[in-house]
Amino acid sequence: MKSSVFVLIVASVSLAVCNSGSTTADVTSAAVDSGHGEWTWVNGANVAKQKGTYGTQGTAAPGNVPGARSAAVTWTDAAGNFWLFGGGGYDSAGTGGDLNDLWKYSAGQWTWMGGSNVFGQKGTYGTQGTAAAGNVPGARDSAVTWTDAAGNFWLFGGESDAAGADGYLNDLWEYSAGQWTWMGGSNVVGKKGTYGTQGTAAAGDVPGARSAAVSWTDAAGNFWLFGGAGLDSAGMPGLLNDLWKYKAGQWTWMGGSKVVDQQGTYGTQGTAGAGNFPGARSGAGHWIDAGGNFWLFGGFGFDSAGAWGNLNDVWKYSGGQWTWMGGSNVADQTGAYGTQGAAAAGNVPGARSTAITWTDGAGNFWLFGGFGCDSAGTQGFLNDLWKYGGGQWTWMGGSNVVNQEGKYGTQGTAAASNIPGARDVAVAWTDAAGNFWFFGGYGYDSAGTAGLLNDLWKYEP
Repeated sequence: MKSSVFVLIVASVSLAVCNSGSTTADVTSAAVDSGHGEWTWVNGANVAKQKGTYGTQGTAAPGNVPGARSAAVTWTDAAGNFWLFGGGGYDSAGTGGDLNDLWKYSAGQWTWMGGSNVFGQKGTYGTQGTAAAGNVPGARDSAVTWTDAAGNFWLFGGESDAAGADGYLNDLWEYSAGQWTWMGGSNVVGKKGTYGTQGTAAAGDVPGARSAAVSWTDAAGNFWLFGGAGLDSAGMPGLLNDLWKYKAGQWTWMGGSKVVDQQGTYGTQGTAGAGNFPGARSGAGHWIDAGGNFWLFGGFGFDSAGAWGNLNDVWKYSGGQWTWMGGSNVADQTGAYGTQGAAAAGNVPGARSTAITWTDGAGNFWLFGGFGCDSAGTQGFLNDLWKYGGGQWTWMGGSNVVNQEGKYGTQGTAAASNIPGARDVAVAWTDAAGNFWFFGGYGYDSAGTAGLLNDLWKYEP
């Protein structure tokens, strides 16, 4: 089976070596604070490669659980329920491939809400702009999502291997009142971008097909899209650094290049500049701060010299300009962990891609895992936990050495010794109480076996 983000990254980074620091022994997490800073294994298996248990569509049940997968997409609804769509993983028969199943997690139980329980399904598009009960996006992984002010879910692009169609997508979907609507883009794979005039919206403009981009929603409800792996204005495949805004049914190309594989223009650290721009990349981490500014971390892409590898640069996008805020402008940097629980100016996570990120109630940014460089300069899967606040990084838990197995403990019970296994391309959300949740990904289970996972974890900061 394929998980396209994972395949892309491993194929690429196998040619690169982390810029090594001194060899460091494995140090694994302890609770930072009594009653807080602990992980709970909530649901799913502690063993990799599990098939899905779908039950009856629309009916919650204790035994229901999505199959193991990576590079799925997620939303959270107004009631705080978690929704999961697709990814590369295992269907109801334990067969691997891209999925288009839709799940809801609420009150401790999973409900299969739509899509197929069999991998490799093609999309049913219907009429553009018209909702219908039979409409459904095709199986895919590595799409991007957002939620609008009315609580509707939106889905863009990804990579598909469904029904003989193997390639990047740029279709745009809305999910509302239990039905899908195809809202724009193409219903076939492999479409190049139509950029138009930078800064000017036009009905014919549309981002090229892509996967593993990043997205966010601003305070005005506009949807933003950056980078990914896909097709440029000429239909050439590669890594992208184009920035797009979607508003009132139209796309606007806001910045970056319409040509793939661009190096970064970093400027002076801490200083915004009209010419600054992150290099092309996929699988980056991202956050939104309390002021509505967008922050970007790492990913797999191009540094300031045009060399490619995993990155650990931190960027802020505010007022239409990018600022390089921290990390290195050179790829494949080793992590500087410092003392667990203590912030320091010299601390920084190692270069990585496809980590998971979230923001807590105090406005701090959090980062977990991914594929990249540990404290000894070794590449692999990570399970380190970091907090970014006040311009400094703090290593909060997990190991500073790659490829660690999971420590699951007792299901439903938080413990200082619990820690998810190293992994990348998981999916995550934050609940109303500020707890962080994540599901699945590709990594290491309780026995140290690598594979696709379907475990569900909660972390209380």
